[in-house]
Amino acid sequence: MKILVCISHVPDTTSKINFADNNTKFDTNGVQFVINPYDEFVLTRAMWFKEKQGATVTVVNVGGSITEPTLRKALAIGADNAIRVNAEPLDGMSVAKELAEVVKNGAFDLVLAGKESSDYNGQMVPGMLAAFTDFNFVNGCVGIEVDGTSVTATREIDGGNEIVATSLPIVIAGQKGIVEESDLRIPNMRGIMMARKKPLSVVESIHSDNATLSQSFEKPAPKGAVKLVDANNVDELINLLHQEAKVI
Repeated sequence: MKILVCISHVPDTTSKINFADNNTKFDTNGVQFVINPYDEFVLTRAMWFKEKQGATVTVVNVGGSITEPTLRKALAIGADNAIRVNAEPLDGMSVAKELAEVVKNGAFDLVLAGKESSDYNGQMVPGMLAAFTDFNFVNGCVGIEVDGTSVTATREIDGGNEIVATSLPIVIAGQKGIVEESDLRIPNMRGIMMARKKPLSVVESIHSDNATLSQSFEKPAPKGAVKLVDANNVDELINLLHQEAKVI
Protein backbone atom coordinates (compact mmCIF):
# COMPACT_ATOMS: atom_id res chain seq x y z
CA MET A 1 0.00 0.00 0.00
CA LYS A 2 1.33 3.43 -0.97
CA ILE A 3 0.40 6.19 1.45
CA LEU A 4 0.70 9.93 0.84
CA VAL A 5 0.54 12.18 3.90
CA CYS A 6 -0.15 15.86 3.23
CA ILE A 7 1.85 18.11 5.55
CA SER A 8 1.10 21.77 6.25
CA HIS A 9 3.88 24.08 7.46
CA VAL A 10 2.17 26.27 10.09
CA PRO A 11 3.19 28.74 12.81
CA ASP A 12 3.51 27.34 16.31
CA THR A 13 0.38 28.36 18.23
CA THR A 14 2.57 30.06 20.85
CA SER A 15 4.13 32.40 18.26
CA LYS A 16 3.34 36.09 18.30
CA ILE A 17 1.51 36.95 15.08
CA ASN A 18 2.12 40.18 13.18
CA PHE A 19 1.45 41.48 9.68
CA ALA A 20 3.53 43.60 7.31
CA ASP A 21 3.06 45.76 4.21
CA ASN A 22 -0.03 47.54 5.51
CA ASN A 23 -1.49 44.28 6.92
CA THR A 24 -1.43 42.52 3.55
CA LYS A 25 1.26 39.93 4.34
CA PHE A 26 2.01 37.63 7.24
CA ASP A 27 5.24 38.63 9.00
CA THR A 28 7.35 35.48 9.47
CA ASN A 29 10.12 37.20 11.46
CA GLY A 30 10.66 35.40 14.76
CA VAL A 31 7.95 32.82 14.05
CA GLN A 32 8.62 29.14 14.76
CA PHE A 33 7.02 26.80 12.21
CA VAL A 34 5.87 23.24 12.93
CA ILE A 35 3.97 20.35 11.37
CA ASN A 36 0.26 21.13 11.42
CA PRO A 37 -1.12 19.36 14.55
CA TYR A 38 -3.91 17.56 12.63
CA ASP A 39 -1.31 16.33 10.14
CA GLU A 40 0.76 14.92 12.99
CA PHE A 41 -2.15 12.68 13.95
CA VAL A 42 -2.50 11.21 10.46
CA LEU A 43 1.27 10.89 10.03
CA THR A 44 1.41 8.82 13.19
CA ARG A 45 -1.40 6.62 11.86
CA ALA A 46 0.55 6.20 8.61
CA MET A 47 3.52 4.97 10.67
CA TRP A 48 1.26 2.26 12.11
CA PHE A 49 0.36 1.08 8.59
CA LYS A 50 4.05 1.08 7.69
CA GLU A 51 5.04 -1.01 10.70
CA LYS A 52 2.07 -3.41 10.76
CA GLN A 53 1.27 -3.78 7.06
CA GLY A 54 4.49 -2.86 5.26
CA ALA A 55 3.12 0.31 3.66
CA THR A 56 5.43 2.91 2.16
CA VAL A 57 4.87 6.46 3.40
CA THR A 58 5.55 9.64 1.41
CA VAL A 59 5.00 13.10 2.86
CA VAL A 60 4.19 16.09 0.66
CA ASN A 61 4.00 19.83 1.16
CA VAL A 62 3.13 22.72 -1.14
CA GLY A 63 5.51 25.56 -0.39
CA GLY A 64 8.91 27.15 -0.80
CA SER A 65 12.26 25.91 0.45
CA ILE A 66 11.45 27.32 3.90
CA THR A 67 9.17 24.31 4.48
CA GLU A 68 11.90 21.69 4.01
CA PRO A 69 12.86 21.51 7.73
CA THR A 70 9.23 20.57 8.44
CA LEU A 71 9.40 17.81 5.83
CA ARG A 72 12.70 16.62 7.30
CA LYS A 73 11.02 16.34 10.70
CA ALA A 74 8.35 14.12 9.13
CA LEU A 75 11.13 11.99 7.62
CA ALA A 76 12.77 11.77 11.06
CA ILE A 77 9.47 10.53 12.51
CA GLY A 78 9.59 7.67 10.01
CA ALA A 79 8.31 8.63 6.56
CA ASP A 80 10.24 6.99 3.71
CA ASN A 81 10.54 9.98 1.38
CA ALA A 82 9.29 13.51 0.89
CA ILE A 83 8.04 15.70 -1.93
CA ARG A 84 7.95 19.49 -1.96
CA VAL A 85 5.80 21.14 -4.59
CA ASN A 86 7.57 24.39 -5.42
CA ALA A 87 4.56 26.72 -5.24
CA GLU A 88 3.28 29.39 -2.90
CA PRO A 89 0.19 28.03 -1.05
CA LEU A 90 -2.05 31.05 -1.53
CA ASP A 91 -5.45 29.36 -1.35
CA GLY A 92 -7.06 25.96 -0.79
CA MET A 93 -8.10 25.41 -4.40
CA SER A 94 -4.61 25.83 -5.83
CA VAL A 95 -3.08 23.65 -3.09
CA ALA A 96 -5.61 20.87 -3.77
CA LYS A 97 -4.83 20.98 -7.50
CA GLU A 98 -1.09 20.79 -6.86
CA LEU A 99 -1.57 17.84 -4.50
CA ALA A 100 -3.88 16.09 -6.98
CA GLU A 101 -1.10 16.13 -9.56
CA VAL A 102 1.25 14.47 -7.05
CA VAL A 103 -1.37 11.82 -6.23
CA LYS A 104 -1.95 11.01 -9.91
CA ASN A 105 1.76 10.81 -10.73
CA GLY A 106 2.56 8.70 -7.66
CA ALA A 107 -0.27 6.15 -7.95
CA PHE A 108 -1.05 6.38 -4.22
CA ASP A 109 -3.72 4.18 -2.65
CA LEU A 110 -4.35 6.08 0.57
CA VAL A 111 -4.06 9.85 1.04
CA LEU A 112 -4.05 11.11 4.62
CA ALA A 113 -4.43 14.76 5.58
CA GLY A 114 -5.43 16.70 8.65
CA LYS A 115 -9.01 17.93 8.42
CA GLU A 116 -7.72 21.53 8.43
CA SER A 117 -4.61 23.60 9.00
CA SER A 118 -4.24 25.44 12.30
CA ASP A 119 -3.47 28.76 10.60
CA TYR A 120 -6.42 29.15 8.18
CA ASN A 121 -8.87 26.52 9.54
CA GLY A 122 -10.50 26.25 6.13
CA GLN A 123 -11.35 22.51 6.03
CA MET A 124 -11.30 22.71 2.22
CA VAL A 125 -8.23 20.98 0.82
CA PRO A 126 -8.95 17.28 1.60
CA GLY A 127 -12.44 17.37 0.09
CA MET A 128 -11.32 19.22 -3.04
CA LEU A 129 -8.36 16.85 -3.39
CA ALA A 130 -10.74 13.87 -3.34
CA ALA A 131 -12.88 15.55 -6.01
CA PHE A 132 -9.91 16.28 -8.29
CA THR A 133 -8.60 12.70 -8.01
CA ASP A 134 -12.02 11.00 -8.04
CA PHE A 135 -11.10 9.18 -4.81
CA ASN A 136 -13.51 8.16 -2.07
CA PHE A 137 -13.52 10.62 0.85
CA VAL A 138 -14.13 10.48 4.60
CA ASN A 139 -14.03 13.70 6.62
CA GLY A 140 -13.59 14.13 10.38
CA CYS A 141 -12.04 10.67 10.59
CA VAL A 142 -11.23 9.35 14.07
CA GLY A 143 -10.43 5.76 13.10
CA ILE A 144 -9.35 3.79 10.03
CA GLU A 145 -8.57 0.16 9.25
CA VAL A 146 -7.47 -1.20 5.87
CA ASP A 147 -7.78 -4.85 4.84
CA GLY A 148 -6.61 -5.35 1.26
CA THR A 149 -8.61 -2.77 -0.67
CA SER A 150 -11.43 -2.61 1.90
CA VAL A 151 -11.53 0.34 4.27
CA THR A 152 -13.48 0.74 7.50
CA ALA A 153 -13.48 4.31 8.75
CA THR A 154 -15.01 5.96 11.79
CA ARG A 155 -15.95 9.60 11.52
CA GLU A 156 -17.21 12.05 14.08
CA ILE A 157 -20.79 13.29 13.69
CA ASP A 158 -23.12 15.30 15.91
CA GLY A 159 -23.83 13.25 19.01
CA GLY A 160 -21.48 10.37 18.30
CA ASN A 161 -19.51 8.46 15.68
CA GLU A 162 -20.46 6.86 12.37
CA ILE A 163 -18.74 3.78 10.95
CA VAL A 164 -18.56 3.60 7.16
CA ALA A 165 -17.33 0.86 4.83
CA THR A 166 -15.60 1.92 1.62
CA SER A 167 -12.57 1.04 -0.48
CA LEU A 168 -9.24 2.24 -1.76
CA PRO A 169 -8.25 4.61 -3.25
CA ILE A 170 -9.41 7.09 -0.65
CA VAL A 171 -8.66 10.50 0.86
CA ILE A 172 -8.97 10.64 4.65
CA ALA A 173 -9.29 13.96 6.50
CA GLY A 174 -8.25 13.02 10.03
CA GLN A 175 -8.29 14.59 13.44
CA LYS A 176 -7.51 13.76 17.05
CA GLY A 177 -8.85 10.28 17.71
CA ILE A 178 -7.35 8.67 14.64
CA VAL A 179 -4.52 8.44 17.15
CA GLU A 180 -4.29 10.04 20.58
CA GLU A 181 -1.86 12.76 21.65
CA SER A 182 0.01 10.19 23.73
CA ASP A 183 0.71 8.24 20.51
CA LEU A 184 2.42 11.14 18.71
CA ARG A 185 6.07 10.53 17.94
CA ILE A 186 9.05 12.75 18.66
CA PRO A 187 12.05 12.30 16.35
CA ASN A 188 14.96 10.60 18.11
CA MET A 189 18.63 11.04 17.23
CA ARG A 190 18.69 7.95 15.02
CA GLY A 191 15.62 9.16 13.12
CA ILE A 192 17.15 12.62 12.66
CA MET A 193 20.38 11.17 11.28
CA MET A 194 18.51 8.82 8.93
CA ALA A 195 16.29 11.68 7.71
CA ARG A 196 19.34 13.43 6.25
CA LYS A 197 19.85 10.52 3.85
CA LYS A 198 16.21 10.04 2.84
CA PRO A 199 15.13 11.48 -0.52
CA LEU A 200 13.41 14.87 -0.58
CA SER A 201 12.43 15.68 -4.13
CA VAL A 202 11.23 19.03 -5.45
CA VAL A 203 8.62 19.10 -8.20
CA GLU A 204 7.62 22.21 -10.07
CA SER A 205 4.19 23.74 -9.80
CA ILE A 206 1.49 23.12 -12.39
CA HIS A 207 0.75 26.85 -11.96
CA SER A 208 -2.84 26.43 -10.93
CA ASP A 209 -4.80 29.68 -10.77
CA ASN A 210 -5.87 30.91 -7.36
CA ALA A 211 -9.60 31.03 -6.73
CA THR A 212 -9.30 33.60 -3.94
CA LEU A 213 -7.07 36.52 -2.97
CA SER A 214 -6.40 37.78 0.54
CA GLN A 215 -6.70 41.56 0.55
CA SER A 216 -5.73 42.25 4.17
CA PHE A 217 -5.42 40.70 7.61
CA GLU A 218 -6.75 41.97 10.92
CA LYS A 219 -6.08 40.88 14.48
CA PRO A 220 -9.00 40.28 16.85
CA ALA A 221 -9.95 43.35 18.87
CA PRO A 222 -8.41 43.36 22.37
CA LYS A 223 -10.69 42.28 25.17
CA GLY A 224 -12.32 45.07 27.12
CA ALA A 225 -12.00 45.68 30.83
CA VAL A 226 -14.08 43.58 33.20
CA LYS A 227 -16.82 45.27 35.17
CA LEU A 228 -17.71 43.79 38.53
CA VAL A 229 -21.29 44.11 39.72
CA ASP A 230 -22.38 43.61 43.30
CA ALA A 231 -24.28 40.34 43.65
CA ASN A 232 -27.25 42.17 45.18
CA ASN A 233 -27.46 44.85 42.48
CA VAL A 234 -29.55 43.00 39.89
CA ASP A 235 -30.88 46.20 38.32
CA GLU A 236 -27.37 47.40 37.43
CA LEU A 237 -26.48 43.99 35.98
CA ILE A 238 -29.58 44.01 33.76
CA ASN A 239 -28.86 47.58 32.63
CA LEU A 240 -25.25 46.71 31.67
CA LEU A 241 -26.32 43.60 29.77
CA HIS A 242 -28.91 45.64 27.89
CA GLN A 243 -27.10 48.94 27.29
CA GLU A 244 -23.44 47.89 26.92
CA ALA A 245 -23.22 44.19 26.18
CA LYS A 246 -26.48 44.35 24.14
CA VAL A 247 -27.26 40.70 24.79
CA ILE A 248 -30.76 41.26 26.15
